Amino acid sequence: MTELRISHPRSGFQNFLHGLWLPLVTPFRNGELDEVSLRRLVRHYAGLPINGLVLAATTGESLTLEASETERLVFAVRDEIGAGHLPICLGLSGSNTRALLDTLARTAAWPIEGYLISCPYYSRPSQRGLQLHFSALADRADHPVLLYNIPYRTGVNLGNEAMLRLADHPNIAGLKDCSADRDQSLDLLRRRPQNFAILSGEDAQCYEALIDGADGGILASAHVETAVFAQVCKLAAAGERDAALARWRSVAELTRLLFSEPSPAPIKYWLWRTGLIASAEVRLPMTEVSAELAARLDLEIQRRTAVSAA
Repeated sequence: MTELRISHPRSGFQNFLHGLWLPLVTPFRNGELDEVSLRRLVRHYAGLPINGLVLAATTGESLTLEASETERLVFAVRDEIGAGHLPICLGLSGSNTRALLDTLARTAAWPIEGYLISCPYYSRPSQRGLQLHFSALADRADHPVLLYNIPYRTGVNLGNEAMLRLADHPNIAGLKDCSADRDQSLDLLRRRPQNFAILSGEDAQCYEALIDGADGGILASAHVETAVFAQVCKLAAAGERDAALARWRSVAELTRLLFSEPSPAPIKYWLWRTGLIASAEVRLPMTEVSAELAARLDLEIQRRTAVSAA
């Protein structure tokens, strides 16, 4: 086993893990990374009340990115926002532990604050295998690790017993919870260590997760009405449930609309139509939104624009 090497203590990173985090889309144009649109996006969201950015994760179409594109993405975003303004978490995924260890070594000097690492997909390892996998990665990582449990994408659920053992690791700071099982989430919230952060990744259930005690959310829907999602997180954390619910009701249906076809295509369409990115392009096997959904999105954009102008 390679010796533990931690240059960024978990406790420091854990302090960032609250409120609203945005899993940023990756803009493409004519098959290439669109850095002009990327920088425009970053400037826009850096001026809004978000607590951090996640790059090259599910919403960022990470599985379609070349290693060189991911590196360019990270350095462009850090260059645009500068040091110390917003923390960056880099998304990693894969079912080959050795290959991920190589990726951790390759990205060790990148200007990020942490990693978001999903459960291995397709191979469906045992709970012991999951624990050993994440332990090996956390042992090697030069930045703290945020676990990502999303069984409906990976085919495997990281159970709470293994999760709690991993929570004791000095370089594992928290969890993005997409278990889609409220009982499991509630049990984990009750039993977690004090310094283990839990962020909801279920957009449509975010309000319930916050009321249950989650520290915040990593929410793709927050590309739209970002300030409202941030207010929901802030009000829920302050115990102002009625006010949080009122704000939540103004975006609850929006989360369903933006996930009515595979993400991030609907979000990219919205960002394109509102001028934040130059193209709604996604990479295969993802496809752009249907004509029917495009019409629904256009109507909602018009409605929300009219409301904000009133």
